[in-house]
Amino acid sequence: MTEERVARRLRIHGRVQGVWYRAWTLETAQRLGLDGWVRNRIDGTVEVFAVGPADAVEKLVAACREGPPAAKVERLDVEAAEGIVRRGFTKKPTV
Repeated sequence: MTEERVARRLRIHGRVQGVWYRAWTLETAQRLGLDGWVRNRIDGTVEVFAVGPADAVEKLVAACREGPPAAKVERLDVEAAEGIVRRGFTKKPTV
């Protein structure tokens, strides 16, 4: 039986830029074996697109509610997503 793969798009609000949030997300997602990407947005938020086994994606979502030590997450928006991503997890440029 194949484990269910899900995709989630996250938008993290608060003090999340300039505090190592993208690098921390990259390391966390790679440790969980997820595919996808993370990027800063011009509005000051961080956006994450994560694909993988449902339990691993949910672990990333839970971790993103806290973030790295210097971050102050004020709000986390999570929505189901669809899409195809390359294998692995990467940082993308700011949009």
